[in-house]
Amino acid sequence: MVRAPDELAETPSQTAGPYVHIGLTPAFIGIAGPYPGDLGRSPVRDGARGERIAVTGRVIDGLGTALRDAVLESWQADAAGLYPGNDPRGPADPGVTGWARLAADGATGLFRLETVKPGRVPFPDGRPMAPHILLWVVARGINIGLATRMYFDDEAEANAACPVLARIAPLERVQTLLARRTAPGEYRFDIVLQGPGETVFFDA
Repeated sequence: MVRAPDELAETPSQTAGPYVHIGLTPAFIGIAGPYPGDLGRSPVRDGARGERIAVTGRVIDGLGTALRDAVLESWQADAAGLYPGNDPRGPADPGVTGWARLAADGATGLFRLETVKPGRVPFPDGRPMAPHILLWVVARGINIGLATRMYFDDEAEANAACPVLARIAPLERVQTLLARRTAPGEYRFDIVLQGPGETVFFDA
């Protein structure tokens, strides 16, 4: 039986939440599945070459509040700047899968990525980009996942020569893409969705 339009019930909002954890990180919220744990728990395996680092941060909304239901995915090269898979420049480190999926802590909104610091990869014209990690962010209220990049504040020379960072205007906004070194092997990187200090987001 066909129902009149004014009798149809409203469907859930077409945003990532509140279903994002059910689909992406079920074990994180206590839902058992076919795998012993959530996929993408780490972008590295034992024996991965390079400098081990950990990045901690939050996804912050326009009111300055950390989103406690945010989920991030990361993608990166290995310490030599090679991507897993079919990198035409040669085989990548088998200890680096390159991909991870991170859920923010439900109480604090903090996420933590433990990985190796990536090497420099070439821009399409061959110039080397600064070491960086690609990030994709979803959360309640975000209709389309947001893509950004995380660079490192202790790579000043590489950052100054990076062809991607050079395209950002005004240039001061590059600061929103820099993870701050807080201790040996430790970095802090907050993603600000809107307002003062809004993070630079990319089309892809």
